Amino acid sequence: MAEVEVHREAALQRADDFENPGLPPHRKRQTDLHPEKEKRAERVVFGWFLLSALGSIIAVAAYVAVPITPGDLTTTRFNNLFLGLGIALAMLAIGIGAVHWSKQLMSDEEHVELRHSTKGSEKTRAKAVEVFTLGDKESGFTRRSLIRNSLIGALAFAPLPAVVLFRDLAPADQVPTDVFAHTMWEAGTRLCLDPTGTPIRASDVSYGSAFHVMPEGIDEAEHPLDEKALAAVLVMRLPADQLNEAPDRAGWSYDGIVAYSKICTHVGCPVALYEQQTHHLLCPCHQSTFDVKNHCKVIFGPANRPLPQLPIAVDSEGYLIAQRDFTEPIGPSYFERLHDVDEDEHILVAGTTEDRA
Repeated sequence: MAEVEVHREAALQRADDFENPGLPPHRKRQTDLHPEKEKRAERVVFGWFLLSALGSIIAVAAYVAVPITPGDLTTTRFNNLFLGLGIALAMLAIGIGAVHWSKQLMSDEEHVELRHSTKGSEKTRAKAVEVFTLGDKESGFTRRSLIRNSLIGALAFAPLPAVVLFRDLAPADQVPTDVFAHTMWEAGTRLCLDPTGTPIRASDVSYGSAFHVMPEGIDEAEHPLDEKALAAVLVMRLPADQLNEAPDRAGWSYDGIVAYSKICTHVGCPVALYEQQTHHLLCPCHQSTFDVKNHCKVIFGPANRPLPQLPIAVDSEGYLIAQRDFTEPIGPSYFERLHDVDEDEHILVAGTTEDRA
């Protein structure tokens, strides 16, 4: 019985062992065997990359040559059609050219690489250089200058449609930074509830509440949604003795009522969460937190400057009104922002610097 068990274990062990079959013999492609077909494949790849660059140019030309006329859906359809065809051609041609390059011209031999623990030694770094050199040799990126240069040209032209589209988002008669530097708020403009448009009396604002407001008459603006995106404001009321106001901003609030831009200074998300116990405003996108008691100074998160404050007052009928527009551009920081700050009106709050702005 013991002898039978030994033979069974030996049989099981032999059944588990097998020889490495190795890789099948490499079959050369037509481009490996015939130099003229290799040159033809190279020209085909060049043609696709050239076609990609042409598609990018077509997209830009179509966007300029087929303008959109307000109220005319036909012009909108044609603009989108030719713009989309140009961008699709640019992206598709790069993809097809890259696939054709890899299948017809790059090395297609299979390799077996044993995995070893990686260490940052000189030998490892030398091996990495060898791998990159081998990859360059197999792809022919350095050797095939026609394909390389056409690919670089196609990639250089590909972002042009996006550049033209994003640049044209701003009004043609305005500098883009001017759009963020000024809003519809001006002296005497009443603060109205969003979205009803009902004016707010100072007596309506209770302690611990937060009101989402917009300027009176915003619905009559030429582009009300754009104006609302710039002028959105949050109004809160705190006990007056809890407000730590800078001397130069003491007149910007009314009986503990303060108003701040709703647009986060990080990436422009709406700061819509108000914690009435701590008097903190929270941006739900990236958790930037602003302290309402201290001129909405940043106390947590990626935002790097306070929310702009809207100076407010009360008119003869008891309604909340703006004293003037914001004294600094609203929303995220950008390189040109300091050039648009009103040097006479803007007041730096303690704890902020122009470098952070």
